[in-house]
Amino acid sequence: WKNAVVSRLTRGLGGLCKKRKVEYIRGTAQFVSNNKLSVQRQDGGTEEIEFDNAIIATGGHSAALPHIPMDGQHVIDSTMSLEIRDIPESMLVIGGGYIGLEQANTYARFGSKVSIVEMTPQLLPGTDPDVVSVLTRHLRGCVEGIMLNTKVTRIEPSAEGIKVWFEGEAQEQSGRTYKRVLVAVGRKPNTEGIGLESTDVGLDEHGFIQVDDQRRTRADGIFAIGDVTGNPQLAHKATHEGIVAAEVIAGRRASFDPRAIPFVVYTELEIAGCGLSETQARDQGLGVKVTKFPWSASGRALTMGEDKGLTKLILEEGSGRVLGVRIVGTDAGRLISEGALAMEMGAVAADLAYTIHPHPTLSETLMEAAANFLEGSIHL
Repeated sequence: WKNAVVSRLTRGLGGLCKKRKVEYIRGTAQFVSNNKLSVQRQDGGTEEIEFDNAIIATGGHSAALPHIPMDGQHVIDSTMSLEIRDIPESMLVIGGGYIGLEQANTYARFGSKVSIVEMTPQLLPGTDPDVVSVLTRHLRGCVEGIMLNTKVTRIEPSAEGIKVWFEGEAQEQSGRTYKRVLVAVGRKPNTEGIGLESTDVGLDEHGFIQVDDQRRTRADGIFAIGDVTGNPQLAHKATHEGIVAAEVIAGRRASFDPRAIPFVVYTELEIAGCGLSETQARDQGLGVKVTKFPWSASGRALTMGEDKGLTKLILEEGSGRVLGVRIVGTDAGRLISEGALAMEMGAVAADLAYTIHPHPTLSETLMEAAANFLEGSIHL
């Protein structure tokens, strides 16, 4: 089913290219210079292509751990995990970031006994702890175990699967065997093997391509978008960057300058956010007022049987300007766009509070959280 969906989407892109008279060449390309590519075509031929402008959009790949070799069978990454044909009896997920949690939640729902190990004190490092705690409580009811402040020191194949040793708070779990180990410790940019050394394109200390606000690299006429340009590594950010680069090439005035880039963690109980976290806002020395609305006070959440959620606004003290939004709960990803729009429009709490929201809906939780700032929430 997954492959069918992917195939349908890629066929659709092919059709869009054809209608827009975009020539699509299947092959492997490398830069020869700042204005020339060498392409090894999939049909076996080779050709050189000169260009006035080029956009690098090569994406990224799953990061690996040097002391944990991946064999594609028992030890896998997040890409490989989408291709396995069976549901493992047990699985250890290394990494408590959004990719690790999404995969862990998925395989737990399929019936695997899943354990998660994370080297920091909380899941989703860098995300508001009060929001993460809601998801963590939910996950503890779904997975077999969550090990925080813990590292994997080594693994060893055995007749029963993969034997794993730990260091840290859960080191007493050392020696446990899992049928599969999933390594989900982040992603790295695809910048090797494309001939960047033959150009003036510059990389930063993490290997990402350096670009300005128009997505220009150091090489005249070469642009870069998406995961190769750095965090956040999100598809919708890449799409927006691509639009900016295309408009700049077409001679229009455009720049990549969003006030907020929304993100969604697609676990069963989703986390979505945009703008500054509470910690980030305080670290920047901003006067901050935090206001929350628990979904246990939402009529719609109660009728859905989904009252575990929380909607949180990070507001500028005094003015009530929206600095950030964090939501945890079912379908949080459907709600966050209102927060992103509020930030792009420079909205204040009153704008959200006095916008009439349909009832009963989960979107009302944004209105109610904003009304809390004005000390006017009716349902809390």
